[in-house]
Amino acid sequence: MSYVLLEETRPVTRPNVVVAVLALGGITVSLMQTLVIPLLPRFPALLSSEPGDTAWVITSTLLASAVATPVIGRLGDMFGKRRMLILSLLMVVVGSVIAALSYSLVPLIIGRVVQGMAVGVIPLGISIMRDELPVERLAGATALMSASLGVGGALGLPAAAILVEQSDWHMLFWTSAGVGVLVLAAVLVYVPESPVRGGGRFDLLGAAGLSVALICLLLGVSKASQWSGTQVTGLFVAAAAVLGVWGWWELRTREPLVDLRTTVRRQVLLTNISSLVFAFAMFAQSLVLPQVLQLPVATGHGLGQSLLVTGLVLVPSGLVMMATAPVAARISNARGPRTTLILGALVVAFGYGIGIFMLTAVWQLVVISAVIGAGIGLGYGAMPALIMGAVPSSETAAANSLNSLMRAIGTSVSSAVAGVVLTQVGVPFSFQLIMGLGAATALLAVVVAAFIPSAQQVRTVS
Repeated sequence: MSYVLLEETRPVTRPNVVVAVLALGGITVSLMQTLVIPLLPRFPALLSSEPGDTAWVITSTLLASAVATPVIGRLGDMFGKRRMLILSLLMVVVGSVIAALSYSLVPLIIGRVVQGMAVGVIPLGISIMRDELPVERLAGATALMSASLGVGGALGLPAAAILVEQSDWHMLFWTSAGVGVLVLAAVLVYVPESPVRGGGRFDLLGAAGLSVALICLLLGVSKASQWSGTQVTGLFVAAAAVLGVWGWWELRTREPLVDLRTTVRRQVLLTNISSLVFAFAMFAQSLVLPQVLQLPVATGHGLGQSLLVTGLVLVPSGLVMMATAPVAARISNARGPRTTLILGALVVAFGYGIGIFMLTAVWQLVVISAVIGAGIGLGYGAMPALIMGAVPSSETAAANSLNSLMRAIGTSVSSAVAGVVLTQVGVPFSFQLIMGLGAATALLAVVVAAFIPSAQQVRTVS
């Protein structure tokens, strides 16, 4: 495998602009993921479809994201990260236009699938930062890029609520397309192509095998509360079987999609496990707080707020994530990213802990959301540094993409578990139970992270 060595302090024109453009790309992709949430209850009437069918507007994006993330990362390492970043942003625009022109379910799902394939923007952006920025700028920049995922999610709900209430629902997708065009233009002008490439051949069989396994796994997780036990079990068994064969193939092919020997290194493996558990904890609040806010006051468990107010309550979480990015960088530089990850998980656990007892006023939910957001900002800011400290430059995009995939699996499992709890346990105990689970899984992330090696050194492979 051939590649170009990375100069440690490679000069970059306008590094602040490059970081801002890449972070804006991350926010754009995460906005795209949350824009449809206000429309979910309305889709059956708008599209003349059954509620179970319209759920595929979300599920299809989830599956497409899972499949595209490792593939785009590997292609970025092989053929150029900027090139794959441009392709991903084009998918945002094309998918948004398809959805904006849709008046029935099938075209809308197609548009959402294309949108979902753009999720590689965040790991690609982090990888470009590693290749282009001076070492002293890297921690802060990658923390900011990683936090963009939460910022976009927090800002997406109120923005979507305003658009839905003030205009036709198609404006959500026209807006997404417009923002995608602006970010794409900025990338073309300001973001340089990285010279670090792994080369080689693309592992088509490995990509197909991993795609099948992920679709079976995530489909089983997302439909666990809707499909029969036999169907779900069959999907999990199929996922396990295909993953076994896929792992055998990846260990024997010369140029694998995922270098499993690198992946099982202690630092990479434990960081990915921590990411999965951390993401489970992170997503739990997104399922509880909106319901508490919107349930009628007459139920005795809700605050009777509008969708717009609900979205605004979640905005501080995203802003705090962005604000903690430089804090995460300073802690990582002084104490190492493992310490930052542990601290972030502890803050998340504290946020969920107080959430068990503070769900009776809007201000309380703002506090809970902000505290958890601070913990997420710290934790997500540390993960790219841990990954990049253990892999060569020529594998950065693939490694970061795998880490992003672990987070996606964690949020999917969190959604499924919370869905079961909400349907099987009476309110308000279901809310308190989910908050307790969030605290417990955050503490589990602390335990896993404690075993990550403390020495953090970026390797230059020769």
